[in-house]
Amino acid sequence: MINRVLITGGSGFVGVYLTKHLLAKGYKVSVLSRSIMENTSDVNYFLWDIEAKTIDKTCLDNVQTIIHLAGENVASGRWSETRKKRILESRIESTELLYDLLSTESHVVKSFISASAIGIYGSVTSDLILEENNIAGTDFLANVCEQWESSIFKVNTLGIRTVALRTGIVLASDQGALAKMRTPFKLGFGSALASGNQYIPWIHIHDLCQMYVFAMENQDIKGAFNAVVGDEVTNEEFSRKFAKAVKRPLFMPNIPKFIMQLIFGEMSVILTEGSRISSEKIKAKGFQFSFSNLSEALEKLFKS
Repeated sequence: MINRVLITGGSGFVGVYLTKHLLAKGYKVSVLSRSIMENTSDVNYFLWDIEAKTIDKTCLDNVQTIIHLAGENVASGRWSETRKKRILESRIESTELLYDLLSTESHVVKSFISASAIGIYGSVTSDLILEENNIAGTDFLANVCEQWESSIFKVNTLGIRTVALRTGIVLASDQGALAKMRTPFKLGFGSALASGNQYIPWIHIHDLCQMYVFAMENQDIKGAFNAVVGDEVTNEEFSRKFAKAVKRPLFMPNIPKFIMQLIFGEMSVILTEGSRISSEKIKAKGFQFSFSNLSEALEKLFKS
């Protein structure tokens, strides 16, 4: 069993949940942080500065798996040119910093498991079911993800097993997309977006954490995998089920696409477009989802 895991992006939404998940399973955790943190009995913190290209080399001590989650949040604001640059560079430069460390320092790292995103397929709505061997899209997020994965799989050239989990919308009651949705729905203004026909590929935070552990513990897991349930739910269906789960009405009509574009600019594509994404590859490896039914997942998240 792997004893110590190094996590980047440990203070982020997924990182916080994953750290707790790993500790509950008996792992020790090291976290790369941009600020000084006090160590605990189970978690050690190490400093890094991506822009300055500095990193505490001792972060690799006794680490057999690196889980790389660091990257600027793509959905926290409009995409100015400056912000688009940060979104790309935060992913590429952090991965390159880890690659340089692994290629120059002595270590026992066997596995490098990184976040990626289903955005690699492009922000489009179609009836195609996209699989890991589909070609990358041509828009901004697709370009970011393609360059991101190129830097991720460079680690594989060091003889380190490398995995990229292409993640969709992550469901949790207190953070992420659902936390942002909850306010307008509680006020009675929750609505489907644009046509409502765009798909929302999703995964419960518990299943995502389980998938990272599954990738850690199974040596035949290599390459890119879609980290979504594969439930073909549209935005309108998602909105109706969410409204029911939080016991609020669904406001009609849908919010028009042009309103979303006025509010969010180019970033609106992640809300107004979405395709069907297959999860068959990870399931063929033996992974089982605990939450594969959206209504049940939402009802359990908001049962209180």
